[in-house]
Amino acid sequence: MAEYPTAKIALEEWYHEFKRFDFNNFNELKSTYGSASLVGDNRVIFNIKGNDFRLIIKINFKAKAAFILWFGTHKEYDKIDAKIIAFRRN
Repeated sequence: MAEYPTAKIALEEWYHEFKRFDFNNFNELKSTYGSASLVGDNRVIFNIKGNDFRLIIKINFKAKAAFILWFGTHKEYDKIDAKIIAFRRN
């Protein structure tokens, strides 16, 4: 959020909403987040702040765990491959 302050509120709203759910599979997630996309290896892409930003998470439905792999602008997203991008610390 420090790198993208205009996304702060929308990202916090997504986070607080997301952690309230207990999804068992992608279909359940998709029924709540209609614009979410599954790109393989349990990687899910979300639109944040309309479609200004993209968030890629990896989710383990069985373990009820998820972690953020990548976050950036839509323009930056167009330059990466969501199927293979690796987690990195800033």
